[in-house]
Amino acid sequence: MKTTEENIAIRKPLGKKSFWTRLREEKYLQFMALCGVVWMLVFNYAPMYGILIAFKKNYKITTPLFSLKFLQSEWADKGGFLHFINFFKDEEFWPIITNTLGISLLKLVINFPLPIVFALMLNEVRNQKFKKVVQTISYLPHFLSWVVLGGILTTWLGETGLFNEILIDLGIIEHGKTYLAYPQYFWAIIVISDLWKELGWSAIIYLAAISGIDQEMYEAARVDGASRWRQIWSITLPSIAPTITILLILQVGSLLNTNFDQIFVLWNPLNSERSNVIDIYTYNTAMRSMRYSYAAAIGLFKSVVAFILLFIANQVSKRLNDTSLF
Repeated sequence: MKTTEENIAIRKPLGKKSFWTRLREEKYLQFMALCGVVWMLVFNYAPMYGILIAFKKNYKITTPLFSLKFLQSEWADKGGFLHFINFFKDEEFWPIITNTLGISLLKLVINFPLPIVFALMLNEVRNQKFKKVVQTISYLPHFLSWVVLGGILTTWLGETGLFNEILIDLGIIEHGKTYLAYPQYFWAIIVISDLWKELGWSAIIYLAAISGIDQEMYEAARVDGASRWRQIWSITLPSIAPTITILLILQVGSLLNTNFDQIFVLWNPLNSERSNVIDIYTYNTAMRSMRYSYAAAIGLFKSVVAFILLFIANQVSKRLNDTSLF
C-alpha cells in the first residue's frame, strides 16, 4: 500500500482555470448570457439617448436621433427645462397626478395583499384536484390581453350587458346604464378588473415561496398544539416576508405606472375626468398633438419620480427588516 506521502506526491494540484478556458468550456451558457446582455443594451440602454428629446425645443419625428442635425437642433428655453416647467404649470397637472396616484394607491392597498391571502387559502386546501382547478381558473385571465378583456368588459358593463341584467333580475336596479360612461365608477372598474386578471398569477409567486418553507417547522408546531391559523401567522407569513417585501418595494416604485394598456382600452371622453392619468396624457400629447419633446419631458419626469420612490422604499425596508433590492 502506498503511504500518505506517496499519495500526496501523486496528486497534482488543480490550478485555477484561465478565463479563456472557462469561456470555451461554457460557450453555450455564455452565448445565452450574451443574448440577454445584447437585448438589455439594445432595448434598455440605447433608448436612454432619446432622453435628449425632452430638452430640445421642438423635436420633429422626421429628424434621426443619431444624426448631427438632431444634436445641433435648438435647445428648449430656461436651460432646457421649459417643457418640465410648462407641465408643472399645466392646469391638468394636478387632476392627472390625482387620478394616477388614486388608481395606483387603490391597487396597492387592495390588489397587493389579496394575492397573499389567496395564496395562503390555496395552501390550506388539502384536496389537490380542487386546488389545481381553482388555481387554473384564477390565473387563466392573465394570459388574455387587455384588448380582449377590454372588449369583454365593455360588453358586460354596457346598458344591455351581463352586469345590468344580473342587477335587474335581482331587483337592485330598474334600468341598465353604461357604467364606462360615468367617471365615478371608473376607478372601481379599473381596480376590480385588474384584480380579476392578475389575482391568480400574482399568487403563484407566494405559493412558490410557501413551498420552500421547511415542513419540519409545521410538524413541530402541530406537536406543540398550534392551530392552522397560528401556523400561518407564526411560520408561513414570517417565512415569505422577504418575498412580500421585495414585491412591495417594486410596487411602490411603480406608483406612477397605472397599466397603460388597461386604461387605454377602457378610456373614453365621457370618463376622462377620472381616467386621464399620466400615461394617457403622455400618449395623447405625443400621438395626437405631435408634441414629442413635451411628451418626452413628462415621461422623464415619471421615471425620475419612480426611481426616487423605489430608492426610498428600498432604504426604509433595509432599515426596518434588513430586506432590500440593493
